[in-house]
Amino acid sequence: MAEAADILGAAAPARRRWLRRAVVLLAGTPVLAALVYAPAPPAQAADSAVDVQLLEVSPNAPVKSDTLTISGSVVNNSREAIKAAHVGLRLGPVVGDRASIDEVADRTGFRAGVDPGEIDPAYAVKIDSLPSKASQPFTINVPVGKLDLGKDGVYQLGVSLSGETDSRPYEQVLGIRRTFLPWQPEAAAKRSYLTYAWPLISTTRVTAETGSDESQTPVFLDDSLAKELAPGGRLERMVSLGKDLPITWVIDPDLLYTVDAMAKGYRIRNPDPNGKPLPGKSKAVAEQWLSALETAVQGKKVVALPYADPDLASLAHRGKDVSGTLGQLRPATDKAKQAVETVLHVTPSTDFSWPVNGAIDPSIVNVATSAGAHNVLTRSDSLQETGALGYTPTAARPIGAGATAIVADAELSTAFEGDMLNARDSALAVQRFLAHSLALNLQGGDEQRSFVVTPQRMPSSSQAESMAAALRGLQGGRWTQPSDLEAAASAKPDPGAATQVPGAGQYPEALSRQELPVSAFEKIRTTQETLDHFKVILAAPERVEIPFGNTTNREMSTSWRGRPEEAGVYRDQVQDYLVGLTEKVKVVPKSDATLSGHSAIIPVSVQNSLVQDVHNLVLRVKSANPTRLMFGDSGVAEQEVTVQADHSQTLKFPANATASGPVEVTAQLYTKSGVPYGKEQKFTVEATEVTPTVMLVIAGGVLLLVLAGIKMYASRKRVATRAAAEESTQPSDESPDTGPQSTSGSGTGETVDR
Repeated sequence: MAEAADILGAAAPARRRWLRRAVVLLAGTPVLAALVYAPAPPAQAADSAVDVQLLEVSPNAPVKSDTLTISGSVVNNSREAIKAAHVGLRLGPVVGDRASIDEVADRTGFRAGVDPGEIDPAYAVKIDSLPSKASQPFTINVPVGKLDLGKDGVYQLGVSLSGETDSRPYEQVLGIRRTFLPWQPEAAAKRSYLTYAWPLISTTRVTAETGSDESQTPVFLDDSLAKELAPGGRLERMVSLGKDLPITWVIDPDLLYTVDAMAKGYRIRNPDPNGKPLPGKSKAVAEQWLSALETAVQGKKVVALPYADPDLASLAHRGKDVSGTLGQLRPATDKAKQAVETVLHVTPSTDFSWPVNGAIDPSIVNVATSAGAHNVLTRSDSLQETGALGYTPTAARPIGAGATAIVADAELSTAFEGDMLNARDSALAVQRFLAHSLALNLQGGDEQRSFVVTPQRMPSSSQAESMAAALRGLQGGRWTQPSDLEAAASAKPDPGAATQVPGAGQYPEALSRQELPVSAFEKIRTTQETLDHFKVILAAPERVEIPFGNTTNREMSTSWRGRPEEAGVYRDQVQDYLVGLTEKVKVVPKSDATLSGHSAIIPVSVQNSLVQDVHNLVLRVKSANPTRLMFGDSGVAEQEVTVQADHSQTLKFPANATASGPVEVTAQLYTKSGVPYGKEQKFTVEATEVTPTVMLVIAGGVLLLVLAGIKMYASRKRVATRAAAEESTQPSDESPDTGPQSTSGSGTGETVDR
């Protein structure tokens, strides 16, 4: 076997030389030459050789008098230079239905017999040579009249690059890109109503902190919102683009209050935990954005979501069993209306709720409508059709209990969720959106229908630009006419449309994993209980009720999806800050005291470091051993407490000692309802009992001291008198001697003593 292999191996070069000579000889025969030089399957060559990028299709939906302009570039991804190439336009037949639109859009590689042929070569763009890894821009201009478009519909449009390479010296399609050309040059007899929701929503930026100043200047987590509001920023583009479009504004009122707070002056949390908040520097940007928005919404429909855009699915699946949680929704709806009216001076509708991605189940619907909204914005990939109709029905669907599901079209709503930074992706997305919108209108006979689009909650700047381009493409009004959410909700439902809300088991698992956990709602409840306990002692409770009430709504916001760690930190910081405020009202720690005597006064101080007065407090002191130390008639005494802002108050408690020895005393604040407030303070009083015998001894000692003092005083007075008398009887050196003096009345002590 080895010898045979050696012989075959030695003969291999000779066989290869023979085959090459045979190929050269056979190549002279035309038929056989075609077989020898047969190209590789076109699809294989097209997949990797050239990337055709479409940057613009203009106009998006032409009429007969227009010139269609398609611009883009071709990129040679192969290792060989491409020669004798040209970029050609391929126009296919009308695409049959919406499913076919998606199939064409997702198809890759050139497919002979499936992809249409090129139009008149006169409109092709020639490229003599395209080196490896090089790109070449192109622009194709074709009068629409030369395209021989027939009936109304969506036409497949392809742009391909054909050329030769050294290894394949024959013309072949090396790359292709497909898009669509919506064709309805005249206004249709039936034009669908199209409602486009334009969301103004952002992430939570405001903390519960207001500092210690009287103005309650809000403290922001950071200054990142300023970038969204500044020219070119995400929210600035949403307002600038939206003002000229037929849309319904869907606004989170918390965003309005947040920007309004910026415009009035704000501070930024200091990265240093021990540092004071830093001044915010984007007041002017906030003022400009609010002014532009107020102008943009005039005359337009405005829908206000519940305050801070609560995560309805999380509430329904994880929060409803935590007491007090669902009670936050109604106040959130009430605040929503007030915020829009206050900041934008327009009256919004608060009759709409919007679960994440329009995904619903019975529990979500129940929670969504519990705040007073009768209309639930859902999507056709959640409340799905059974297929019996054969067309897409009107968006409004009655789902029972007086609620209406507004079923947005999933294809249109997700059309711009990708990365639209690249113009090629944007151009393709816009054409696909327009194609679907025309296909929708062509469905279902002559019955006029109403469709709704609910895009992603927080579109990027580039996504907003693409959305606006698509809406401008529809403004000709040839197959759609603009509507608003209120009109869509009141549209006559299609009697054959599906109205069965999907069961809980059909809720998307990917969305379920992003929901707030039960522990989040338990933490929110703890914060609310702490707030309720705190505000009853405040003279101006609204100073904490408002900021912390808003913060409670923010803790439930949809914007925390996908950011569980940040959400947890936010909740912890809210609770810690609130507890810190409550601890500013406290019993001042007291040192041990000694009680000498039967009774005495024991002072206890209460400190208030808040910027407002506190009241409705009771300070209670309690003896651990009433048989030794009593307050009043028992071992407990209490007094009402009112302390001014940034002051302390000392309360005096009479105490009676009935026996000697140390006694532990507890001082504790209570609310008037009897609930303990703050930490108790303990101190020791050394009590000393004083008996009647001891009192007599002490009294006798005092009396002796008094008598001794009187005697000492009398003695000193006599000495002083005698000294004065002696001084007055002493003879002078200048007086004559008068002889012996009488002793009668002399100044000696003897006479006085007697």
